[in-house]
Amino acid sequence: MSQWSQVQQLEIKFLEQVDQFYDDNFPMEIRHLLAQWIEGQDWEAASNNEAMATILLQNLLIQVDEQLDRVSQEKNLLLIHNLKRIRKLLQGKYHGNPMHIAVIISNCLREERRILAAASMPVQGPLEKSLQNSVVSERQRNVEHKVSAIKNSAQMTDQDVKYLEDLQEEFDFRYKTIQSLEQSDKNSALIKQEMLALQAMLNTLDYKRKEVLSKIGRVIHEIDMLMSNMLTEELLDWKRRQQIACIGGPLHGGLDQLQNCFTLLAESLFQVRRQLEKLDELLTRLTYDGDPIPVQRPQLLEKVNFLLYNLFRNSFVVERQPCMPTHPQRPMVLKTLIQFTVKLRLLIKLPELNYQIRVKATIDKNVSTVSNRRFVLCGTHVKAMNMDESANGSLSVEFRHLQPKEMKSSAGSKGNEGPHMVTEELHSISFETQVCLYGLTINLETSSLPVVMISNVSQLPNAWASIIWYNLSTNDPQNLSFFNNPPAASLSQLLEVLSWQFSSYVGRGLNSEQLNMLAEKLTGQVSYNDYQLSWAKFCKEHLPGKSFTFWVWLEAILDLIKKHILPLWIDGYVMGFVSKEKERILLKDKTPGTFLLRFSESNLGGITFTWVDQLENGDVTFHSVEPYNKGRLSALPFADILRDYKVIMADNVPENPLKYLYPDIPKDKAFGKHYSCQPNEVSKPSDGGGKGYVPSVFIPVSKILNDSTDPHSPSDLLPMSPSVYAVLREHLSPTVIETAV
Repeated sequence: MSQWSQVQQLEIKFLEQVDQFYDDNFPMEIRHLLAQWIEGQDWEAASNNEAMATILLQNLLIQVDEQLDRVSQEKNLLLIHNLKRIRKLLQGKYHGNPMHIAVIISNCLREERRILAAASMPVQGPLEKSLQNSVVSERQRNVEHKVSAIKNSAQMTDQDVKYLEDLQEEFDFRYKTIQSLEQSDKNSALIKQEMLALQAMLNTLDYKRKEVLSKIGRVIHEIDMLMSNMLTEELLDWKRRQQIACIGGPLHGGLDQLQNCFTLLAESLFQVRRQLEKLDELLTRLTYDGDPIPVQRPQLLEKVNFLLYNLFRNSFVVERQPCMPTHPQRPMVLKTLIQFTVKLRLLIKLPELNYQIRVKATIDKNVSTVSNRRFVLCGTHVKAMNMDESANGSLSVEFRHLQPKEMKSSAGSKGNEGPHMVTEELHSISFETQVCLYGLTINLETSSLPVVMISNVSQLPNAWASIIWYNLSTNDPQNLSFFNNPPAASLSQLLEVLSWQFSSYVGRGLNSEQLNMLAEKLTGQVSYNDYQLSWAKFCKEHLPGKSFTFWVWLEAILDLIKKHILPLWIDGYVMGFVSKEKERILLKDKTPGTFLLRFSESNLGGITFTWVDQLENGDVTFHSVEPYNKGRLSALPFADILRDYKVIMADNVPENPLKYLYPDIPKDKAFGKHYSCQPNEVSKPSDGGGKGYVPSVFIPVSKILNDSTDPHSPSDLLPMSPSVYAVLREHLSPTVIETAV
């Protein structure tokens, strides 16, 4: 079943998450129509290879054309229209930057895998539960409702101001008419009656002025209360969700809804500001004793301007945190002299601001004591915000060509740049701009979440550990001295984040049994409720009896899965995190030949398999092969190792001991689709090889002696083809075969 087919079978709450990351950058129609083709391409590799990305973009457009031909024959007018629009959009948007669409599609596929993994988990973790709190959802609805009500109130007040203006014009006309009469005429009874009418009209004007000012005051108060409470909480919640998403958590959404709220509030405030200006204009034409306008208007205008300043300042956000395109799953880790991207958005979307706001990027602008190292940003560090580059038309700017460069120290040397750069040192990328609108000048500043600077990719794992710990432990967006005294973290939340590392990076998260094994490895305890884990225990102290830390061990396993056993991991056939003791408990009552796959606890980036066997006297015995590392797995795919693995027992009869994957899945049923070729498909000796040589492949072979429960260290990758081995078994005795191997 394709990944897209699995996605379509998810519950609605998960489908809503999928819906959030498909937009005009990569329309869902294309994902649906080209599901199998899209999943068959290596988009991640293309995201770092422009030539490959160019070819994939061309092939994608060809696939769209083929779909267009098909639906044209079916005369599906709506789909024809949508596909033509999408094709034009894809070609126009990515023709000059094909790697960008490769990054987008790679991210979408990875996010689908994360959601599928989350859906397969029996329970949500504490962090994810907190992000999907029903109270938060209710507050979001309340904010939208209140913003809409405020907008309606401001528009209704516009009508009151217009009525007041018409009433004053009528009063002004009638008053000037009386003033133009001769003195003798003013004493007539008719004129005296008109004067009484004018006085009544002035009283009405006074009442209406007070009423309008009162309504304006209520609108301002409602905006103030909304901004001070619910809207501020919404923005802080979004920023927290962004933090969690950056370390592998659920994709954060809600920024478009926030933009709508901020924009409507800004429009309402500017509308109120115009109403106050109109009152000032009416004041210059008519005033009187006890006039409320000169008393109340200055205070109201000052409050409106204050709210506008705060609204604009809060609306300037980092929409996408700094990230190297070469490492999309490791945001906020930046390598010197390597380009990174970062995107900012102004949540107040007004057409008057399009291309009018220039944003400047700097690094460590206000930091003087946190670090001895200093950096500058090379590349285009000033750009204008616009509504044309974003698919949803938001007012944003994306920096794509920034590079951090370390400045030379005062002595003229290169500071600390090199393999020993401290990965716990945090830096800040700042952005500043100025908004000039309707007589207001507002200076805006914002900053990225703290970033870690590295000079060598070997420092990436520890740098990423720092990013995980920071964003798990604190809501503070700018605590650059955090690692001077890093706090302990809740182990239950940390385990949830570790599961996210697997779901986001290798497409399948960890189940409760796997997480329990990791918890026991970190704490030495079976129960870990309310356990607080120190930063040193996670990333700095070596595991007992080992020469490496827990995090280095785990990162090596992630790398192993990603590069060598990814399909097996995604299918759920790698138990992986299970201790030797638990392994034997699971296998002891199983059919001989039952095996499971687990990661080595003593070797970095190693995977082994253990199978259960039964001796003649009925006793159960277990055999574990020496762990396979990336070097050996580069020579032979792991699925082929499981298929072809042979053991030469004491009686010299070679056989494959692996029959059933735990608990009882026939081996070929589990791994058959991952075999590179079937043994009987390998060329026979008579077929010949290059330049007359017989073709050969590696066959993994181990020898078990009478006094051994484990295979000897396999010098086990012997250059022998399956067909040759079959011929040997047919024509040679076991003794001769043993001598040969």
